Amino acid sequence: MIAIDQIVKEWTTSTIAHGEPLKLFGGLIYVIYARNSGAAFSMLEDHTWIFPIIAIGVVGWLIWMIKGTVSVAWAVALGLVLGGAAGNLTDRIFRAPAPFHGHVVDMFSFLDDHAGHFPVFNIADSALTVGVVLAVLLEFTGRRRDGTRVSKEQEATPTAKEEHA
Repeated sequence: MIAIDQIVKEWTTSTIAHGEPLKLFGGLIYVIYARNSGAAFSMLEDHTWIFPIIAIGVVGWLIWMIKGTVSVAWAVALGLVLGGAAGNLTDRIFRAPAPFHGHVVDMFSFLDDHAGHFPVFNIADSALTVGVVLAVLLEFTGRRRDGTRVSKEQEATPTAKEEHA
């Protein structure tokens, strides 16, 4: 995931940044060149130094979580989130303007060659989004990282902590 993300970012930087946007699927998606110094939706653009610190913590936590994961679905979900976080962390550390202040390269825009209808995103962002949505679905359907599933009886039965409250 990280390699694909970085290859597409390099291609975008070397090709699209110096030319016209690329129209795909009849204009449903445009490949454009954009740099984002902030978080999602360009939030906190003046605080780029904080994002690598947060991302390093998230990557470490995800590696710890994945080590104890038996469920294939959970491994996929956590792996997608890890790949997305690591892909954007790579930009933050190694891209201009400076180490740990780098701007993330984004390239996909829906319905507009100037990102007028939807935020511009990249492959890492897509992996993060899909991974988080999958994790939420797994959680809501009672699937655990250890491969077991919460039964209806377990959901209805109060824990010892709740009984003594």
